[in-house]
Amino acid sequence: MAKAKETAPRNVNIQNRRAGYEYSFLAKYTAGMVLVGTEIKSLRVGNANITDGYCTFGSNGTLWLHGVTIAQYTQGTYNNHEPTRPRQLLLTKKEMRQLHDKSQEQGLTIIPLRIFIGERGFAKVEIALAKGKKLFDKREDIKARDVKREMDRSQY
Repeated sequence: MAKAKETAPRNVNIQNRRAGYEYSFLAKYTAGMVLVGTEIKSLRVGNANITDGYCTFGSNGTLWLHGVTIAQYTQGTYNNHEPTRPRQLLLTKKEMRQLHDKSQEQGLTIIPLRIFIGERGFAKVEIALAKGKKLFDKREDIKARDVKREMDRSQY
């Protein structure tokens, strides 16, 4: 008897929670990732860390994702992948041009926000053009969040 194959891929959503606290987002993009076989298998299990991730442009205009750790696949063989290797991101030419032009400005960086599996089963990464927050910006965000929380509590 044949083994039943799962029809829907597992819901993978690996988030960078610290990014919202450290940065304010100016624009968000969804990009594809160039992965090897054991990387996608490890992602489907949920073994990735994007907290220290950032993106840079290569010499030929391609966008690369650095600092993201995708753990080695436990059932991989001798041809398992390197966990912290740079990975190429896939965007349209228009989006690449926009990102490249904007990222040249002082104080702006490109960071990954989350990794997920798209509808067609491909790994995608949501990236954002971001500006680092100052200490007083962080305090204002905390104060606004506390005020909103108190208002929600008082309604009930």
